[in-house]
Amino acid sequence: MSLRTAPGQFGVGPLARSAALVYTLLVVESGLLLATAPGLVALLTLHRDASNLPLAAACLVPAGPALSASLYALHRRRLDLADLHPAVAFWRGYRLNARGALAVFLPWLALVTMVAMTVAHRGGAGIPAWWVALLVVIAACATLWLTNAMVITSLFAFRAVDVARLAAYFLVRTPTVTLANVSLLLGTAGVTVVATEAVPALLAPVLGVILLHNCRVMIEQVRTGFTA
Repeated sequence: MSLRTAPGQFGVGPLARSAALVYTLLVVESGLLLATAPGLVALLTLHRDASNLPLAAACLVPAGPALSASLYALHRRRLDLADLHPAVAFWRGYRLNARGALAVFLPWLALVTMVAMTVAHRGGAGIPAWWVALLVVIAACATLWLTNAMVITSLFAFRAVDVARLAAYFLVRTPTVTLANVSLLLGTAGVTVVATEAVPALLAPVLGVILLHNCRVMIEQVRTGFTA
């Protein structure tokens, strides 16, 4: 078996493609940590108390644009080891998508924060169990909506209101995508509970690759049906 590559094909073999993927993931992870560093540092100083939930949410605000930039860079990653510019793609995605990402991320963050505060104080407030269960379902649906919205706003140039509508539409229109994202979110939550809260941040690029793979049908339908 020969490992030679044809002239002009340097860096496109299986080993080179694997190395390119690993390099891209590491660079994107570095960019994400750098972009979210102020919030993450502040978050680590907070005590694990329900009263700090609004502050924790404020610390997570930078994560929205950073996650969007990660999806942008990962979607445009190259397989050729000789043609890698993930850092350039990350910061370009950050500049292009920061406003759109915040437009969908902040409402979701506000909603899940309110749900978390309500659940945390359910005993003192006398909230019935069925209402708590309903709030949890609403937060879960909102999170699934966010996964669609972040992918759409990261890869396409739509108004925030159109992103919101498309994200909700594709929750029903592409059930296989929704189910795949349910599995992804449950797996991430499970690993986080068993290991540490730092897992989502450390594995964000890997989770981003999986999310883009899950959403490939939705991405193609958005491209063919809703763009010129």
